[in-house]
Amino acid sequence: MDKKNIRVFFEKKDRAIYISHLDLLRTMQRALKRSGLPVWYSEGFNPRIYLNFPLALSLGTEGVREPMDMAIVEDVSFEEITEGLNSACPEGIRIVSAAYPVHPNKDIGFAEYETLFSGNTEALKAAVSGYISRESIKVMKHSKKKGMIEVDIKPHVNILSVSECENGIKVTLRLPAGNELNLNCAVFTESFLEYCNSCEVVAELCCAKRTNILCADGTSFE
Repeated sequence: MDKKNIRVFFEKKDRAIYISHLDLLRTMQRALKRSGLPVWYSEGFNPRIYLNFPLALSLGTEGVREPMDMAIVEDVSFEEITEGLNSACPEGIRIVSAAYPVHPNKDIGFAEYETLFSGNTEALKAAVSGYISRESIKVMKHSKKKGMIEVDIKPHVNILSVSECENGIKVTLRLPAGNELNLNCAVFTESFLEYCNSCEVVAELCCAKRTNILCADGTSFE
């Protein structure tokens, strides 16, 4: 049976940010079943709807444009796919678009985030400056081969902008998200809050949002 690969982009916000990656897979499989779309099932003794998420999103982080790969076995328009899935998705998950994949998953190199911190604006801006100007930023990170290891993330945290917002600041940043090194947003937010605490700066994370996924050459992952 011929199949056509489709890449869907979706939003994940509000209460849906607390749906784990494994539960998200189940949620989307159920939504596809309810939608009635002619989806492709894996072959073998236990056929399942084929789904793949090129870059998992951390629990508690919003997603503005999250990719999901699926396949269909009949000619269906992208509009029908979008509308069909949206009619079956739970609150907090909304399909933004559907198209044929342009890039293979291995092309992913970076992810961009917006983080909102509440507190004294000037003190927080000074804390960001002090945080990123250190010679090194050591954090503990899980390694599949070595377990928990200490990593210096200073060379890999690219702060794009710091701006004032209501009751605090907004920090936009770019982090590596490739096969060799993948840093999720929590690595930055947790280490920054620890730094604020060491400087006696009162800070609280209000929101973390992934705004885009990029290829290694800096172009948008499509």
